[in-house]
Amino acid sequence: MTQSIVVQVGQCGNQIGCRFWDLALREHASVNKKGIFDEALCSFFRNVDTRAEAGGADAQRGKICSLKARAVLIDMEEGVVNEILQGPLRDLFDSKQLITDVSGSGNNWAVGHKLYGGQYREHIVENLRRTAEQCDCLQCFFVIHSMGGGTGSGLGTFVLNVLEEEFPEVYRFVTSVYPSAEDDVITSPYNSVLAMKELTEHADCVLPIENQALVDIVNKINQMANTGKLGNVKSNSLLTSNKGGIKENEKPFDAMNNIVANLLLNLTSSARFEGSLNMDLNEISMNLVPFPQLHYLTSSLTPLYTLADVNVPTRRLDQMFSDAFSKDHQLIRADPKHSLYLACALMVRGNVQISDLRRNIERLKPSLQFVSWNQEGWKTGLCSVPPVGHSHSLLALANNTCVKPTFIELRDRFSKLYRKKAHLHHYMQVDGMEQHCFTEAISSLSSLIEEYSQLDASKGIHVSYPPRLNII
Repeated sequence: MTQSIVVQVGQCGNQIGCRFWDLALREHASVNKKGIFDEALCSFFRNVDTRAEAGGADAQRGKICSLKARAVLIDMEEGVVNEILQGPLRDLFDSKQLITDVSGSGNNWAVGHKLYGGQYREHIVENLRRTAEQCDCLQCFFVIHSMGGGTGSGLGTFVLNVLEEEFPEVYRFVTSVYPSAEDDVITSPYNSVLAMKELTEHADCVLPIENQALVDIVNKINQMANTGKLGNVKSNSLLTSNKGGIKENEKPFDAMNNIVANLLLNLTSSARFEGSLNMDLNEISMNLVPFPQLHYLTSSLTPLYTLADVNVPTRRLDQMFSDAFSKDHQLIRADPKHSLYLACALMVRGNVQISDLRRNIERLKPSLQFVSWNQEGWKTGLCSVPPVGHSHSLLALANNTCVKPTFIELRDRFSKLYRKKAHLHHYMQVDGMEQHCFTEAISSLSSLIEEYSQLDASKGIHVSYPPRLNII
């Protein structure tokens, strides 16, 4: 059994990470009724004999074992990490897994990457090595961070570089939350573009997620819940509240964080549970990334509300596959059906047969445009354990040129600021930060966009993107 380590960086990364651990424990509890530490738990948790660790007389009285997450929590503002340590998940982590400061990165990539990166490098490496040494067969690091702030973008990508240097043979999957155009951080375009260069150069796979797409999905779920289309939503539902998360009081991003956490639950299900056709994480990179830099994978989930708190009629299996290719279920604002597929992976959970997979692939194929040299570019996985409260679910991962508009919009927002040199002095004041960092970053992003454009041109796709809908 292979193991993976989750690295949560910044406020957003730690909040999403908190939701992931909370929901993962719920899944394992629903399957592992006797509470026995098994191989499924071993993939993301370790079993610690707390009395033996303490030593002394306690060790002689017998063992008390507790689960510890295979995780490293990093934030240069200690607020969110402190909330986690005071919440229901406090026993899941110990002080050796935490790296915090008090001042934050001031929404400045350079402070996170250059200043805190240099200052905390030794401490980060020590924590990562200690966590890695507790694994028998380490396969993957999952980095969770946001792109708009200073710590998530700057220190998050610094950690990614450290992982490549210290653990070059271990896969690096990055879940990156991109800011919306209405983001209240004025410097978020700088931070995002500077981080993009690092992601392009040092990650194996990146799962881009747009804040605005999550907002749109949550609005849609709430609308369906209010009109009764979701069936019965239980009181204190995770759909609308933070019950079981950091604190008891509701926070505006909880429902959005739940969606990303469910993406990670589905992505890691094959590593955590048995299945007739389980998909290894290295197979995702091997099958979905034909060119090293084009490793940005769009993701879609169905159902979107994979929570035990919703009593919903069983979704028709064929409809679930259709939904996965609908723009309404994408975690970035994109329509993959009208763009070019390089490859696609379908990760199914629950009581689904291989014949169901094949039948739906054949049904959907005619409506999807695949690149000429990879017409059969499908990878499929079946995990027998469904999400809590559902009979089956589907995560679709696509290497598709539909990510290009997101990157173009980001480049345009960067250029508007950079042309006026607005706020640039805040970055130049940081030791080691020079103006060529900006020019190299925007050049790297433009090259990435051009690669996607060339692929579209080779298929004769000339997409005119309509204005994007902003829900107020």
